[in-house]
Amino acid sequence: QVQLVESGGGLVQAGGSLRLSCAASGSIFRFNFMGWYRQTPGKQREFVAGIGSGDIPTYADSVKGRFTISRDNANNTVYLQMNSLKPEDTAVYYCKGNTGITSYWGQGTQVTVSS
Repeated sequence: QVQLVESGGGLVQAGGSLRLSCAASGSIFRFNFMGWYRQTPGKQREFVAGIGSGDIPTYADSVKGRFTISRDNANNTVYLQMNSLKPEDTAVYYCKGNTGITSYWGQGTQVTVSS
């Protein structure tokens, strides 16, 4: 059973930073893609950042230059470093892993940015 567990969310003032972690149960080599998504009430879940097996990151335009995704294969963890946070970054952040056959989601972690 594959599990993805997010952590690192919290309350931060605008301009501050947070680092989210997504720990996988087992090797993350099984995932050809891992990404971060976010969702606010009443809106669809949206893509934030992703990284493939070639370690090339992709970002939503709204977070480019502020967020950095990275993967630590030795610790089976994917990170999202979030800097210069804005109130509009407030959301529940979810980790996703794709194996090419199946997608797995974590339970989400709340990020709240106060103005």
